[in-house]
Amino acid sequence: MTTTTTDGTLPPAAQARAREGVEHLQAAARELIEAARAALDVAEECVNDPESAASLAGTLATVGDLAQRVATGVGFAKPPASASEAASGADEPRVQHITVT
Repeated sequence: MTTTTTDGTLPPAAQARAREGVEHLQAAARELIEAARAALDVAEECVNDPESAASLAGTLATVGDLAQRVATGVGFAKPPASASEAASGADEPRVQHITVT
């Protein structure tokens, strides 16, 4: 564990790690600011051009529908079982859980 020196300051190694942590936080803050600017640009485009807003809404609806299908498995056909799978008991689970003590 890091301790302070007799004058109450951190050792040089701890100061370097703290400085590195601050640099990472600053980089993350810059990324968040860039993302917010990009979102504001999209919002401004939607305000200035209602057709782009309708297009964006349609795209988001399509992405949402696809995500729902992937999450639920609804709307996707299962591939047919091969003859070897049918003979080997395709109804059996593919993963066997083994209890380790």
